[in-house]
Amino acid sequence: MLDHPDLAPELLALAAVRTLGPRAADWAAWHRAAYPGATPDGLARLAARRFVRLAGAGGAVAALAGLFAPVVELTTVLWAQANLVLHLAAAHGRDPADPERAVELLVLTRVHPDARSARTAVEAAERTTRERTTAVRPTTEDRPSAGQVTAGAPQAARAVWRLAGPLTGRAGGWLGLRVASRLLPGAAVLTAAVGDSAAAERLAARAVAAYRSAPAPAPAPVPPGPPAGPVRAS
Repeated sequence: MLDHPDLAPELLALAAVRTLGPRAADWAAWHRAAYPGATPDGLARLAARRFVRLAGAGGAVAALAGLFAPVVELTTVLWAQANLVLHLAAAHGRDPADPERAVELLVLTRVHPDARSARTAVEAAERTTRERTTAVRPTTEDRPSAGQVTAGAPQAARAVWRLAGPLTGRAGGWLGLRVASRLLPGAAVLTAAVGDSAAAERLAARAVAAYRSAPAPAPAPVPPGPPAGPVRAS
């Protein structure tokens, strides 16, 4: 990600799918086995309540982080949003570990305006990952110079801005929260918790609407076995 900061959102989305996707699949499988009558909407409501609550708790913790509040909030929001989308996908019959979930995550969190641009960026991130795993370890001579690092600063800034998209509306709000917390102790914690919970609820609504409108893919057909031979009488 340091080599390609402009692809940071896509690389993080792929990493979230690889890391959090199997856990979301296990969560859905356990609940379906424990509650055979559970519907996709019921599982979705369960997942939404869990991660909306966690998003609010993360916002409250971030409000106590002082000058580091925006960074802490960005981390907790990204984690909660990725978990929320992947669990909702699993609730509606999607494979949360499929790389296609990274495309949906980027669209639902509004990092990309549509699936086409998100898929193109995710494919570029996947190519970058493959090339990096097969590349030779760089030597001291191959390391970027100070000028190259400086030249890449605009890309890094753009990546940070794209990652912070869910919080752009809060950029100026943190100063107001700090002033309010001096006048009313606890105001910043309450406001941050309510704001992040509301953002997670809106994301959940978008995800549920998207997964309801498109039916889950049918399982692959099982190939027929070899024809049975004639039965001989013993």
